[in-house]
Amino acid sequence: MTTIDPIQLSEVDLLDLDAFVAGRHHAMFQVLRAEDPVHWAEEPDGPGFWSVTKHADLQMVNRDTALFSSQAGSTQRLDPDPDSGFDTRGVLLLDSDPPIHTRYRRLVNKGFTPRMIGLLEQHLRYRAELIVDDVIEAGECEFVTDLAAELPLQAIAEIMGVPQEDRRLMFEWSNAMIGSQDPEYQDPDDPNKPQTAAAEIFAYSNQLAARRREDPRDDIVTKLLNTEIEGERLSELEFDMFMLLLTVAGNETTRNATSAGMWALLTHQEQLAKLIANADDETYVSTAIDEVLRWSSPVMHFRRTAMEDTEIRGREIKQGDKVLIWHISANRDEEVFEDPFRFDLERRPNEHVAFGGGGAHYCLGANLAKLELEIIFAEVLSRMPDIAATGPAEMLRSNFIGGVKHLPVRFTPGRRKHPTQG
Repeated sequence: MTTIDPIQLSEVDLLDLDAFVAGRHHAMFQVLRAEDPVHWAEEPDGPGFWSVTKHADLQMVNRDTALFSSQAGSTQRLDPDPDSGFDTRGVLLLDSDPPIHTRYRRLVNKGFTPRMIGLLEQHLRYRAELIVDDVIEAGECEFVTDLAAELPLQAIAEIMGVPQEDRRLMFEWSNAMIGSQDPEYQDPDDPNKPQTAAAEIFAYSNQLAARRREDPRDDIVTKLLNTEIEGERLSELEFDMFMLLLTVAGNETTRNATSAGMWALLTHQEQLAKLIANADDETYVSTAIDEVLRWSSPVMHFRRTAMEDTEIRGREIKQGDKVLIWHISANRDEEVFEDPFRFDLERRPNEHVAFGGGGAHYCLGANLAKLELEIIFAEVLSRMPDIAATGPAEMLRSNFIGGVKHLPVRFTPGRRKHPTQG
């Protein structure tokens, strides 16, 4: 039985970002699940919030969009400022409820069907070979930026029709938006750096849309611009917001699952050996990727807003209260996962909620994310079987995204699969 050092309920502080960096949040959620699974917390910059930490409760909240809204207060902990010019409620897929969400999702869904993802697979495998080619001869690299980030970035660039030379812009923009509480990504000369990054994504999206109207191509931008259901199309603002969502969610989550998964493998050598030994078994690899997703939980929480007075486990929740659903906690729920702090690639069943707790807000890109994870791990481990860390994983300072910023690794130098492009 794998255990962690326990703490007292009085020591729980879910706004302590340094605790998340150090990994102490797991002890906080363990005591909450046991003693106060629907937990009220005061906050210095707001009215306070509820934390839902159990698997079943998270699923219930996530699926009841009428009672627990994503749109009333957005999916972020702090309320949006309507005067900021960046109010995403009702125009960002994440921050909308049915029927707006239903219409929006129907319009964008065509780019993420299993058939569309299947058509990408061969191209992504080729891309993964080139990504490893770029570092294999050196015998060392920075895993996050050189390997984990590249396949999601290149995939999203391909899907969106963004020139590959522009993909690093998406990397920088998404870091600026997600890493706003981490000193590494802050800019003392631009305290509004996240909003600046969003504005740059909007401007880029508008330019891309203009080019696609003049020169249609077989990419998601062209499909989004031309898709019409029952006489409706995406508005310009909805299109810009979806491009923003793709830019951030399309690379941040998979990048961090890849990095956190590799760190887990490197610190659980017996599991790494099993994955390498079973690399040709598609069922084994798929099961292993589910455990990587459970373990990493790249999106640690989303917020909902109670639309009327209700209760969960006897706790009275008032209309307008903020309710945070913690995926990182639900994915360690002792009632659902046997020995939840054991990293086990053969775990079955594995009802993780890394893609959400089901219902309307189940992750649109789940199939793409799993495919990318399977491809990059297969390529890396087949060509770098002795990969090892040369330093610890450096975590993002956040209680929202379970991010890995840096992970230096070494391996025996190898040969490229494809000749260097001149």
